[in-house]
Amino acid sequence: MILYQLRLIVRWQKNYKLIAPDGRLLKDWECSRGKHSLDHRMIYDTRRRCERKTGIVFLPVRVPDCPYFPLTLVVSRPGKGRKPWYLITNERVASVADVWRIVLAYNRRWQVEMSVRYSKSDLAFESPRLLARENRAKLLAIAALIQAFLFSLLDDCLLPLRTWLLRHWCHRTGKRNRSAAVPLYHLRLALSALWLAFRPFPLPRLN
Repeated sequence: MILYQLRLIVRWQKNYKLIAPDGRLLKDWECSRGKHSLDHRMIYDTRRRCERKTGIVFLPVRVPDCPYFPLTLVVSRPGKGRKPWYLITNERVASVADVWRIVLAYNRRWQVEMSVRYSKSDLAFESPRLLARENRAKLLAIAALIQAFLFSLLDDCLLPLRTWLLRHWCHRTGKRNRSAAVPLYHLRLALSALWLAFRPFPLPRLN
């Protein structure tokens, strides 16, 4: 029952086995061995900053511990030199469009992890020393406003402003530092340096 209530997309460990459609107990790569990709699409590789021709295939499977719960094995094949992704999901997968939705959803996991890491490090959320629930809610609201403001600076129309901030208030030498995909960290440092040099005037209090 829990498996149906939660929407799961998990990467399957290669050493664990699955029950294939024919009832045999096989590893994930053995289940999809010999099956041709149903579709191909160019997917952007954020780590290597290039597009890769990726193929997909899916098939119904079950896990030995819960053989009565039908699941789907989604295989993403990013091409030569890259290991395939073997994804297990309990979502309904009946077409190629459903398969791409699963693959792209898992592909965005790194953006979520980066956001969580930023909140834990730069916004000091790893160990907030606030016991009262209302105080923690206020801290979360402040952090949400900060993140929303920083995200707004990533808009394409604000590229000149963003370039000026990074160049004058968070200058980094070296090709690697200039091309690093950590704009929120650099933007926060640039704004901090700018506001330390030119402190904003406090807003008047409203009676």
